[in-house]
Amino acid sequence: MDLALLYSGGKDSTLAALILDPFYDVTLVTGRFEITDDWEHAAAAADRLGYAFEPIDLDRAVAESAAERMIDDGYPRNGIQRVHEHALERAAELDVDAVADGTRRDDRVPTISRAQAQSLEDRHDVDYLSPLAGLGRRAVDRLVEETLRVETGPSEQIPKGDYEAELRALIAAKGGDAAVASVFPDHVQSYVRGVR
Repeated sequence: MDLALLYSGGKDSTLAALILDPFYDVTLVTGRFEITDDWEHAAAAADRLGYAFEPIDLDRAVAESAAERMIDDGYPRNGIQRVHEHALERAAELDVDAVADGTRRDDRVPTISRAQAQSLEDRHDVDYLSPLAGLGRRAVDRLVEETLRVETGPSEQIPKGDYEAELRALIAAKGGDAAVASVFPDHVQSYVRGVR
């Protein structure tokens, strides 16, 4: 069975791929708006791990709307949620049996509700999988420590292979670095360098 997994090159989506690998032919997909080429970091991580990789084009209007929403809100939650849902929709349009992401039990954003999952499945005739949904951050960190080589650091210094980098670039174009700093809280980002 073919599965498209939304992939950033980080530890959560990589762990999700490893969990699903025995059951599916996993292709790692990264949504891109073609604002920056940061998605290539995810392609490089996928290559190091030996997974098929495919960039999927996302609607630039969704990025513009999400960036405006984040600036207006003063935080990224609603904008990131909108883009994640759009990326799942685009992944579900591929010729696959299932789509997945690396969202964890305690993630505040993005999240996919039961109703959203069922709607996605019904409209696209795919299965939606979230293999980390029952795992908290500590459990994920322990599993990652045992299986992956990971680089971590502040999000603006670690390669980011998903749409967050492009949203940051849009926000910077609209309001400069200060706008980015006001929207995105400081947080640690991960980038997978390989398997242990």
